[in-house]
Amino acid sequence: MRARQDLISEGDRPEHVHLVMEGLACRYKILPSGRRSIVALLIPGDFCDLNVAILGEMDHAIATMSDSRIVQIPRSTIDELIKTHPNITRAFWWATLVDEGTLREWLANMGRRPSDKQMAHFFCEMFARMAAVGRARKGRFFLPLTQEDLGDVLGMSTVHVNRTMQRLREMELLDFSDHEVLIRKPDRLIEFAEFDPNYLHLGFREDA
Repeated sequence: MRARQDLISEGDRPEHVHLVMEGLACRYKILPSGRRSIVALLIPGDFCDLNVAILGEMDHAIATMSDSRIVQIPRSTIDELIKTHPNITRAFWWATLVDEGTLREWLANMGRRPSDKQMAHFFCEMFARMAAVGRARKGRFFLPLTQEDLGDVLGMSTVHVNRTMQRLREMELLDFSDHEVLIRKPDRLIEFAEFDPNYLHLGFREDA
């Protein structure tokens, strides 16, 4: 799919589960004012809507942020996998719990962290997630977002995003240009952001 296209719109009846193979997608809501709030970013390996097949209609929309390769999986296939493959079912549960943990962290960020720490925390998270799927190397990763998109993720105006980004550059923590993030001083960025990746649950429990 090309960039900036809806996979499914709010109010649609979901019939498939979507899996991101390449590119970047997002979950978003459009407020009555017309402003957009991005409530999740979806990278390669992420299910966009694993459990929505049980819903009568979508309460949010899902769209590509970049040119992407998306797999559509019929809900009947998901149902069959859950019935016959307990290890796959366990992986589905893990993916759902990670989504919930990430959403909780985003809510805590927006509600309690100052804007510079919130933005630093977001870039730490994206680096950890991209590195986990082999999309980050030596502090660099591709992130096809505009400053307006970042504002919709972080709940900031574009002007505020620009000023906050400039502060992180002046601190020599990271740079973000031409859709590429460069984390200059990972340890300092992690410390500044108070970032703990435990909510990403990047491994299964061995005894589970």
